[in-house]
Amino acid sequence: MNGTGMILLIDAGNTRVKFGWLEPGGMRREPAPLALAHAELDGLAAWLAALPARPSGALGASVAGAAMTAALDALIERHCRLPVRWQHSTASAGGVLNLYENPASLGTDRWISLIGLAARTPAAALLASFGTATTVDTLGPSREREGEGAPAGRRFEGGLILPGPELMRRALANGTAGLPYAEGDSTGFPRNTHAAISSGIAAAQAGAVLRQWRSAIETLGEAPELYCTGGGWPLVAGELAAVLARHQADLGLPAQAPRWLDAPVLDGLASLAAAATA
Repeated sequence: MNGTGMILLIDAGNTRVKFGWLEPGGMRREPAPLALAHAELDGLAAWLAALPARPSGALGASVAGAAMTAALDALIERHCRLPVRWQHSTASAGGVLNLYENPASLGTDRWISLIGLAARTPAAALLASFGTATTVDTLGPSREREGEGAPAGRRFEGGLILPGPELMRRALANGTAGLPYAEGDSTGFPRNTHAAISSGIAAAQAGAVLRQWRSAIETLGEAPELYCTGGGWPLVAGELAAVLARHQADLGLPAQAPRWLDAPVLDGLASLAAAATA
């Protein structure tokens, strides 16, 4: 990336691509990201034309597969005359040490999101992403570096992967003879099949997050802040907020509700871009 111009940020996910920007001089970000389904990428041209300045660099993270990544390369080259610098998971970056057994095998979206989270808070934190898959990742708190040349001040401790809420719904509808595609709300004591399925999915998702939250307390010695993102969040939100509040009260901890992040991958890309242009 060169000098002082606006930097285009690209988060290519399994079903949608999010676009944002960073203005290095003033460190301004997009007021809201542009989100386009894979089949709607023609809508990018009008958004680019309305930007306050022409991009001078492009930084991206992709889990969308080789074909979609190549299509985005061609699209950005056509409209901006720029190559995209695609980021990958590494052993350390952005002040975070990656403790995955094979750091390169960690999903790029998870890794970049953790870098963005590290820039947001110095506290221990959990990031629960309710997408096609649900991931629950733990970021250790900011610590003093242990020695000269230590690669990072934060640690990605590890995380869970499980089917996301929508995938659970479809698995029950498609994998059984008698269960419908559920459209009910989550409730404490479901009394119809739609509500029973929705409540079971919400309970399973919240239970996975609470498992990691309790594990983080035991391992890190402090209750982590909880951040959530992803299109499946509305189904899980009420259940997770309620059970988290109960656990906090049981442990004598101050109440701290889950916090929503709109675009954690873009946050991480912005953090890396800001560091590169500082």
